[in-house]
Amino acid sequence: MSHRILIAYDGTQQADRALAFAVDHIDHDAVTLLMVLDPMEGFLDAFYQGSTQYEAWHQMAKDQAMKQLEAARSRVADRAEVEIDTVVGQVPRQIVTYAEEHDIDHIIVGSHGREGVSRILLGSVAELVVRRAPVPVTVVR
Repeated sequence: MSHRILIAYDGTQQADRALAFAVDHIDHDAVTLLMVLDPMEGFLDAFYQGSTQYEAWHQMAKDQAMKQLEAARSRVADRAEVEIDTVVGQVPRQIVTYAEEHDIDHIIVGSHGREGVSRILLGSVAELVVRRAPVPVTVVR
């Protein structure tokens, strides 16, 4: 039976630690690095300048994400077979949906370590993924 791992990747140090942990500690047959592009980043520009601005943001964000994902893949290519992908939407929801739609067996996310008021106000991607995911989730600090 194959074991498919999804690593939520956003280019941060925490995401790099999650990737390293997955490759070193988890038995797997396939690893997917997924970067979720949050459309809220481009929403205000689209609202004030028209839909072509949103489309430009989306293309720029996707191009930048693919560069980061390729760089991350190259760092571990000798230790794992890694696929890369991007999706657009609300980050926790898209991670869970992707796992459901791609027969993922395990999700790994990095923790940003927010506490107190900032965690309450900003929410926690890791916490929401843990609550909603239909598969085991490992949170790496």
